[in-house]
Amino acid sequence: MQTHYLLNSILYSLVGIGILVLVFVIVEKATPKHNLWKEIVENKNVALAVVVGFFMLAMSIIIASAIH
Repeated sequence: MQTHYLLNSILYSLVGIGILVLVFVIVEKATPKHNLWKEIVENKNVALAVVVGFFMLAMSIIIASAIH
């Protein structure tokens, strides 16, 4: 097996994760009235956690398609 395939996979995975974190930060800043992390963790808002989870899943699919 050639190592550059493995290195490319690792690199693109890190780029995708970085973009996903950046998108989460942008969404967090776009909703200044509500702190999503605080609302999910401290207030245990399950509905918001599901919505944010599906949003992250959708963004992950878009990022993976763009990278591929």
